[in-house]
Amino acid sequence: MRRLATLADRDAVFAIYSHPEVTPYLTYEPMTFEAFGPIYDELLASGNFHVWTVDGEVAGFYRSTRYPGRVSHVVLLGTVAIDPRRHGQGIAGAMLQDAIARLRAEGVRRVELYAEADNPRALRFYAKLGFVHEGTLRQFYKRADQAHYVDEWVMGLLLTDDTPGVQP
Repeated sequence: MRRLATLADRDAVFAIYSHPEVTPYLTYEPMTFEAFGPIYDELLASGNFHVWTVDGEVAGFYRSTRYPGRVSHVVLLGTVAIDPRRHGQGIAGAMLQDAIARLRAEGVRRVELYAEADNPRALRFYAKLGFVHEGTLRQFYKRADQAHYVDEWVMGLLLTDDTPGVQP
């Protein structure tokens, strides 16, 4: 079930955010709980950071940022993660199908996201939802523990009545 994140979710979000299977694909390097505080405060202040709960526990989260002005019909989906203990349970699909349905109901026509080119699991998952690889940001991403840079894929989903994999 989706809801806006609260301060009470900080521990659970940090546990997922800092998990070794998750942190390589989010914006920041591994950090302490204290260092995560300002980042979490900013996520909360955005008013668009959602958690997905299963059996009363935070199982995943995402941020959906609507662009202003002429592109107000577009949302950037980011900070997407699922608790690795819950991988393979359909939670990510349920969470993002719910997000897409909500965004469509709010008049969004396009959802975009960025995914690392070296994350084939995520790329397959987003493609299954109907996202299309629209471009590559070459050498965009750099992890501190790796000598090389990673390409970032720009992926987009148009929310039309016949969008594959997405229920209107």
